[in-house]
Amino acid sequence: MKLTIRQIAEMAGVSITTVSQILNNKGSRFSEKTRKRVLDIVNEYQYKPDFFASNLINRHSKTIGMIVPEVTDLFFTKIVEGAESYLDPLGYMLVLCHSQQDPDKEIKFLEELAHRSVDGVLLATPNLIPENIRKNNRYRDRMPMILIDRGINRRDHGRIIIKEYEACYQTIVYLSQQGHQKIGMLQEQTGYYQLEERLNGYKDALKDLNIPFHKNRTVAGELTVRGGYLATKQLLAQDDEITAIFCANDAMAMGCYQALYELGKKVPEDISVVGFDGMSLTESMVPPLTTIAQPIFDIGYTAAKFLVDAIEYPEREIPNKVFNTKLIIRESVRPLTKE
Repeated sequence: MKLTIRQIAEMAGVSITTVSQILNNKGSRFSEKTRKRVLDIVNEYQYKPDFFASNLINRHSKTIGMIVPEVTDLFFTKIVEGAESYLDPLGYMLVLCHSQQDPDKEIKFLEELAHRSVDGVLLATPNLIPENIRKNNRYRDRMPMILIDRGINRRDHGRIIIKEYEACYQTIVYLSQQGHQKIGMLQEQTGYYQLEERLNGYKDALKDLNIPFHKNRTVAGELTVRGGYLATKQLLAQDDEITAIFCANDAMAMGCYQALYELGKKVPEDISVVGFDGMSLTESMVPPLTTIAQPIFDIGYTAAKFLVDAIEYPEREIPNKVFNTKLIIRESVRPLTKE
């Protein structure tokens, strides 16, 4: 039996307004006895609010759209987990869309989500969003949007930034302190993550350490296990004197391990390896991977909080948030005896 609010009110002997306010946690002026009477009926009949009907009344669907570029990427899986952990207790439901890094698909999904009257959108994108889309009143006023884009789209507020450059710079300094001078890097190939800051940190650190930059010590590959595997094979074919490899993400580092194993090289005895992301599974690699950890869960959680604030308090200014990173030192880097 599916109850309506009117039926609950009649069964509890209270007004429809009283039931509505209790269900929306706005019933502080009611006695505990009244609240219990209403909530007991709600629990007994497993009442769920009709969000479609509610939407017609208060223009809120309690639904959030989320667009991510790659659903199979563990980074975005963690972003989604963080967002959902904030939204779920508030009664928001997440609708997930997979753009496959395609800017046209992103715009298509924005249109579809607007038609479905979602309350707001979390857009994780490696792309520059057209200005006419970002400034469209239909999106800005009726469907607030928070970008998870590492700050590449220019805006004054609601920017979520990760200190990637600093982390990569300090990691190369750390490898140098361990005696490594011939340091290779596996960088991204597609450009869809816009990870130039990681490469810039690598290059600038070498320059400041007076270590010559050799182009043949960098190889581009996809940010996947397979991409890291192929890039490592190519890197060592170009320069077999490399003693340490810095990988643009943890997935590439896993592929790097596989390639080194096939080449008969041990980590870290022959070559040291460092990753980026701080995925939990890197602790289980053999040996455990030294990696730069970024707070991926917190990034998703914060983006969701920013969005709910934009929905519920449209007059407030959304702040910017800068996340620090941390080098987690494990067993995949071996100190070299300096000559």
